[in-house]
Amino acid sequence: MDIINLVFIFVLAIFLGVELINKVPSTLHTPLMSGSNAISGITLVGALALAGSDNAMVSMLGAVAVGFATINVIGGYMVTDRMLAMFKKKEGGDGK
Repeated sequence: MDIINLVFIFVLAIFLGVELINKVPSTLHTPLMSGSNAISGITLVGALALAGSDNAMVSMLGAVAVGFATINVIGGYMVTDRMLAMFKKKEGGDGK
């Protein structure tokens, strides 16, 4: 592909992403975040496949990708868990 086509697709993807995120109501952010964590899990599987390569450079880059994808998945689920905890009712001493 020509570099101009690739830049056009990249800019179009940025515009589309910004428009989609701005249209999402705040009540749907937590479920969408959980879904994006699942996509990061798929990235982790792909990185594991690369880490098992015969080529040393590809294997090293795959190991780095495994580390970053793992951090992304764990961090995403921690943030999602914290967001869901904000919606739980607190056990207070006022009897309500």
